[in-house]
Amino acid sequence: MAVLLSHLRLVLPAMAVLLLAACQSPPNTATPLRLYGTTMGTSWSVTLGGLPAGTTRNQLQPLLQQRLDRINALMSTYDPASELSRFNDQRSNDWFPVAAETAAVVALAQQISRLTDGAFDVTVGPLVDLWGFGPLPRASQPPTVHQVEQTRRRVGHRHLQVRRSPAALRKSVAGLRVDLSAIAKGYAVDQLAELLAQYDIHDALVEIGGELRVLGHRPDGQPWRIAIERPEPGSRAVEKLLALQPTAVATSGNYRNFYQAAGQRYAHTIDPASGYPVQHRLASATVLAPSAAQADALATALMVMGEQRARSFCQREGIAALLLIHQGSALTAETTPGFAALTTTERI
Repeated sequence: MAVLLSHLRLVLPAMAVLLLAACQSPPNTATPLRLYGTTMGTSWSVTLGGLPAGTTRNQLQPLLQQRLDRINALMSTYDPASELSRFNDQRSNDWFPVAAETAAVVALAQQISRLTDGAFDVTVGPLVDLWGFGPLPRASQPPTVHQVEQTRRRVGHRHLQVRRSPAALRKSVAGLRVDLSAIAKGYAVDQLAELLAQYDIHDALVEIGGELRVLGHRPDGQPWRIAIERPEPGSRAVEKLLALQPTAVATSGNYRNFYQAAGQRYAHTIDPASGYPVQHRLASATVLAPSAAQADALATALMVMGEQRARSFCQREGIAALLLIHQGSALTAETTPGFAALTTTERI
C-alpha cells in the first residue's frame, strides 16, 4: 500500500557513508563486493565479503535482477499489465488465477492482518488515494465524512480471499484493490537472500528501498552495522547506529509524508478501521523479524496502532521492536527484550 511504505532508509548522504564505512574490511582482507540495481521504483543492493569459487559477479548480478523483475511483473500496482493490476481491474467475484509467489505474499499479508486485528491491511489503497497520498493530485480540501464512509465499503482484508492450490485470489466486494507495497519489498529481500544461499553465500547485507536482511557477518567477522534515521521532517540525521545479529529489519514512520490543512496535520498512515489518518505520538517503529516480509508488514501495523497499542502488541506477541515516541519536543526510545537480544547500540 503506497501510503504505508516502510521508511527505514540508508540515510543519504550520512547513512550511506556510515553503511559503507561499516562494511569496509580491515587491512589484508578482501574488499567487499557490492551488487546493485533498480526495482519497484527504488534501488536494491547486495553487499558481500566475496564470491565462492566458480561464481562470478557477471553470473550473479543478472540472476538477482531477474528474480526482482519477476516479482515486480507479478505484484506491481504501477504496471497495468502486472498480475496484481489485472486482479484489481477484475469486477467479478470469481477466483482469479495467480502465480504461487503472489498467493504466498497475500496469504502472509492476511495472516498478519488477523494477527494485528486489521491494523495491517493490503486493501486500504482506496482510502490512501482519497486522503491525497496516492498517485493522483491531492484535492484542495480533505474528504468529507460521507466520502470516507463510501470508500470504506471497498476496503477490508475480510473481503479478500486467497487460495494456495491452485493459486488464486478472490474479492467479495466490487472495487476492492490489493496493494502489496508494504510487504512486497520485504518479500523481494527474502527472495534475494534465498538465491544467495543457493550459491553458498551466507554472509551478506541485502537491501531494497530501505528494507534489510542481514546474513552472517562482515568479512572481518564483525556484525553488520546499519543506522536508524531520526524521525524529523526536513532532516536526514542518524538516531541510532546498530550492530546486528542475522535478522531482517524494517522501519515505518509518519515524519516524511504528511500535509496540513486548516491547521490540522494529516499523516500518510491510514487506519483501515476508521478510514482516517492516524493521530498519535509514535514517530517511527523498527521491527526485527526472521523474514523481511514479516518485518515490513509488522512495522506498518505498529504505526497504525500508535504507541499504546503497539507497546501492548509487541509484549503480547514477543515482537522485537524499537519505538521512537514524541514526548513534547523530545523523542524517547523504547525497545522490547527481543530487540535488545539481536542488536548492540553503538555511538554515532
